[in-house]
Amino acid sequence: MSEQTANTMDYELGGEGIQEEATTERCLSFQVDDLILFLSTDYVVEIVNDYPITPLPMVPSFIRGMINLRGQILPVLDMRLCMDKPPADYNGKTCILRLNIDSVPLCIIVDTVCQVLDVDMQSVRPIPVKRQQKLLNGMIDLGEGNVIMSFDCNVLLEKRY
Repeated sequence: MSEQTANTMDYELGGEGIQEEATTERCLSFQVDDLILFLSTDYVVEIVNDYPITPLPMVPSFIRGMINLRGQILPVLDMRLCMDKPPADYNGKTCILRLNIDSVPLCIIVDTVCQVLDVDMQSVRPIPVKRQQKLLNGMIDLGEGNVIMSFDCNVLLEKRY
């Protein structure tokens, strides 16, 4: 599902050739509250719309429950609640992203899926300390005040949120 390309560019500096590798990765962008996030399509198995979630007792509030997706029982996490954002009613744009993170299947609920885009991973910059948020590990400035944030899937497994 994912395409990753590596291009090698030669630069001449003072007679020495320096090689620099540029990587572009296919990413899915989505919205959670007022943030636009992206993650590698390597993690995305499918996008599910309007699917019944079975609630579970005695679990943290960010775990919305479980779904039975073609015989596979998957936990469902609400990204708004994981990121300490206010809860929102689910609507026609709300999506469940089925992910596979290091062979661990799980689902996350996002407000809406935006688009698939090619991201130059070398252009991802650290988030300034004052603006850091849970589950995010980088950002890309698109200009004119538009920023998209890199979603750190591995933190979901580490339970540090």
